[in-house]
Amino acid sequence: MSIPVGHKQNFETLRRAVLAGDVALMECQHATSGETVAVICAVNRHPDEPEKKFDFVPVAMMFNDNPYTVVNPPHPGGGFCSQERSP
Repeated sequence: MSIPVGHKQNFETLRRAVLAGDVALMECQHATSGETVAVICAVNRHPDEPEKKFDFVPVAMMFNDNPYTVVNPPHPGGGFCSQERSP
């Protein structure tokens, strides 16, 4: 499986926002679980719309747990590393 195009586009949006200083870390509520989560947002400014100065575009959530125990990184030989084995 390769990284979906939409994820690559969101990453590019985040990259541009960071370079422009238009990024925010916001406390939000996960819609399905109700859990409080930290969300990385790009700030979308509207200079031509004074009544709507900006809005926040969520692009990523931070891990609430230790990310090293939540995800398995890719293995150099293919597939993914498991929690028991690393390259």
